[in-house]
Amino acid sequence: MKIAHTLDELNSFSTEPSVLTIGNFDGVHCGHRMVIDHAIESASIRKAKAYAVTFDPHPAHVLHDGHRLALITPLQEKLKLLESTGLDGVIVLPFREIRSFSAQNFAQQILANALHAVEIHEGETFRFGHNAEADIHTLEQLGQNMGFTVHTYDPVYRRGAPISSSRIRTLISLGKLAEARALLGRPFSIHSTPASGRGYGTLYTVPTINLAPYVELVPANGVYITTLRVGTGPDSKLFRGVTNAGNRPTFGADSYAVETHLLDFQPIALTEDTPLELTFLYRLRGEQRFPSPEALKTQIGRDVRHTQRYFALTDLLGVPSSQPTASMPVA
Repeated sequence: MKIAHTLDELNSFSTEPSVLTIGNFDGVHCGHRMVIDHAIESASIRKAKAYAVTFDPHPAHVLHDGHRLALITPLQEKLKLLESTGLDGVIVLPFREIRSFSAQNFAQQILANALHAVEIHEGETFRFGHNAEADIHTLEQLGQNMGFTVHTYDPVYRRGAPISSSRIRTLISLGKLAEARALLGRPFSIHSTPASGRGYGTLYTVPTINLAPYVELVPANGVYITTLRVGTGPDSKLFRGVTNAGNRPTFGADSYAVETHLLDFQPIALTEDTPLELTFLYRLRGEQRFPSPEALKTQIGRDVRHTQRYFALTDLLGVPSSQPTASMPVA
């Protein structure tokens, strides 16, 4: 998949006609993928290229400096998910450079001149141009003069409400992983590396891994059934686990960590740069303070047994460990 990250790259990106969809695509959720699928299908019929146009940084990180939006999918993970849809390319527009473009200039310079758009596929709430001055009707009017048509889509509904990135963020932040998975079309996961300063060496022999500090979205504090993929490619290892995300109140002062106890552990090659993918499957319980470390140890034993039952059930049903059904009972 071709990727352009700058306006200079964009100007030489393609000379062929294109079918486009434009958005932030945080999460690359089911609603996004429905529109992308239609764009790809139309591009195939028209013998054109299918491209997604997105932005970096996320506009909210530029326009709302006082509150940093935690992303469902940071840019690199978003690009991997967009690639998996079958798009021919993704244009990552530098938002700080194009935020001042008027709607007219954006449509003319980027959509028509640089990308040779013949069709654009968008949700009905789409807005663009300086200070979000223009809507989908403006885009249709501009397209009449610039040679592209616009296909508009109503929101996709799941569980009684429209799918949106903001709705998914809220569900994840509340620990409602089954509901979030239904909107994402996959379990929620985060990508990180091991925490620094914990003695990781060439061969790691302790069945607990802490993630490095992570600035994007994590679920509500609590204990979760998870899988942890260590490394990438054919040499990676996938472990089932129990993950605590929170401040570990039993031990006093706040010490936020995302800590995973790996089941069926075997020694692994691990450094502070080893890629980790932690997938959250089911919330066992909220974070709580125990009267003693011994009481905490007893509860951890219960958490491990519940996790083992969960995976025993997914094995019985033939569900892959990386994609279990997050609503299954565990006790």
